[in-house]
Amino acid sequence: MPKAIWNGEVIAEAPDDEVEIVEQNVYFPPERVKSEFLKGSSHTTMCPWKGVASYYDVEVDGQLNRNAAWYYPTPKDAAKAIRGRIAFWHGVEVSR
Repeated sequence: MPKAIWNGEVIAEAPDDEVEIVEQNVYFPPERVKSEFLKGSSHTTMCPWKGVASYYDVEVDGQLNRNAAWYYPTPKDAAKAIRGRIAFWHGVEVSR
């Protein structure tokens, strides 16, 4: 079961059949992510085939990990399977 852990806290966890894996990144359904650890970020990036990614900061026990989670609110058709799903990086440990 894939998990995302940062600063000793499980941020997301979902069964294998509920996640999407794209470019070696695990995209969790939003209902499997603990939203209390996500803080809005104005940061965005552009992927040529997925579209514009929006970001969240991850905050656990007063520690802030800026732009450590991202999602595609309106991905291009080629990436529609990850619409709204959340992936992690910047030191967030993601196991598969």
